Amino acid sequence: MAISLYELSVTNYLQTLGGVEGFLGRGLTHFQDQKIDPAEIVEARLAPDMLPFKFQLHSVVHHSLGAIRGVQAGVFKPPAPVPALDYAGIQKSVTEAREALQQIKPDEVNSLMGKDVFFEIGDRKLPFTAEGFLQSFSLPNFYFHATTAYDILRHKGVPLGKRDYLGRMRMKG
Repeated sequence: MAISLYELSVTNYLQTLGGVEGFLGRGLTHFQDQKIDPAEIVEARLAPDMLPFKFQLHSVVHHSLGAIRGVQAGVFKPPAPVPALDYAGIQKSVTEAREALQQIKPDEVNSLMGKDVFFEIGDRKLPFTAEGFLQSFSLPNFYFHATTAYDILRHKGVPLGKRDYLGRMRMKG
């Protein structure tokens, strides 16, 4: 049995977005228990030249729901400037992305196979097929930013483990 474009993309986005929601929740609980203002975390970064926590999560949304919308439109661009979100706003944006992706039907995504998609950055247009874009550009970026957000929380002392990142796995049975 062949695997579909929906299964390769949306189901993976949903699993990891669920994990992200979970570790954001655990992070908030940790900060409240430790009397740490979650606003301090929004600008946290692992290295001085790295973009902050809020950017990592903005990119998680952009490279999941935004990627599917980009493929549908035939064009994907870098994300808009990061909105001024607090920790709760970041959590809400991740939840909204997951909820919107849950509304997308498999046929809507599977019908995009072979469709031309351009990644536009400045005056450059990089050509992809829908499946090539999702598999070689969107998903790697999505995982990179989700992992980086997880790592920032770990660096800030949030007691997380791999299961927190993985989200709900799709086990047999």
